[in-house]
Amino acid sequence: MYYEIARAMVVGMSTATPPRAPSAAPPGRPAADAPPRRAHRVDWRVRFALLALVWGFSFLLIKMGTQAYAPFQVTFGRLLFGTAVLAVAMAVRRTGLPRGARTWGHLTVAAFFLNALPFSLFAFAELTIPSTLAGICNATSPLWGMALSMVALSEDRPTRRRVAGLGLGFIGVLTVLGAWQGFSGLDVGGTAMALLASLSYPIGWIYVRRTLAGRSESHLSLTGAQLTLATAQLAVVTPLFTSLPAAYPVVPLLAVVALGALGTGFAMLIQYGIVAEVGPTTGQMVTYFIPVIATAAGVTLLDERLTWNTPVGALIVLAGAALTQSRATTAPREPRKPRGPHPQP
Repeated sequence: MYYEIARAMVVGMSTATPPRAPSAAPPGRPAADAPPRRAHRVDWRVRFALLALVWGFSFLLIKMGTQAYAPFQVTFGRLLFGTAVLAVAMAVRRTGLPRGARTWGHLTVAAFFLNALPFSLFAFAELTIPSTLAGICNATSPLWGMALSMVALSEDRPTRRRVAGLGLGFIGVLTVLGAWQGFSGLDVGGTAMALLASLSYPIGWIYVRRTLAGRSESHLSLTGAQLTLATAQLAVVTPLFTSLPAAYPVVPLLAVVALGALGTGFAMLIQYGIVAEVGPTTGQMVTYFIPVIATAAGVTLLDERLTWNTPVGALIVLAGAALTQSRATTAPREPRKPRGPHPQP
């Protein structure tokens, strides 16, 4: 769910500015300008699995939270506790907030499309749809992103492979929704909100890539500011549309705390570490495990009903998403020798 934010801030910003070449150094000694590598005590595969679990269980935590609190309250709590975790990380690492009104203006827009809007839509969607369906709808985000990037970003050209992946992915969506039986048994409004939430992520990612790429601030600084702004947005909206709860049930409250502290703040820190260590290509593979874990959690812990078309459609969606993200490999061609004005076929 939160992966598009990490991809936008880590991939989009880091690829725009090429790294400086390190100064020469004698053999066996590190270059003077080479950034020091941080040693990770836990293997990246373990952190990868933990990240998939945390994000996969996020949909179950949303469902639990909305059983006692309004959707805007769940979203506000999620952002508040997530921001608190990043604030602690920034204090420990002595990372300051970015400067400049222009930067904060762009981050305000990014906070809306990457945090406030999709988080709220998922919370409202899970009032009427199961958490398993919400998790599968979230898996369509790479499909929306590829479709939008081919239009909005000149470097993302449409290819047969990508178009085939988009077509296959949306066939999977129709399979999940049971289009051949008239979408019976599904709440149209809740499903539409979940799909709109998934669409909001790539819109925000494209905006960030166009406006904030190449910034000198650290990813932690930009993301901390972004979450702070999203929290402020929900702090304004929530009192306008909700009233204080009459009671504070412990289990739903703990679900909201875990959703924010683990599923938002802590997960973001893990994601940055994985991308920095093994690269964005491997890091983005976590997207394909999230709906599987979300479905397993919803069925086993919430007793949500699962029909055959849901897992089958989810697999088709993931296959389509993987196809849109893959790149065709071609063998390098040897330069042709000139054959004159009329070369033979």
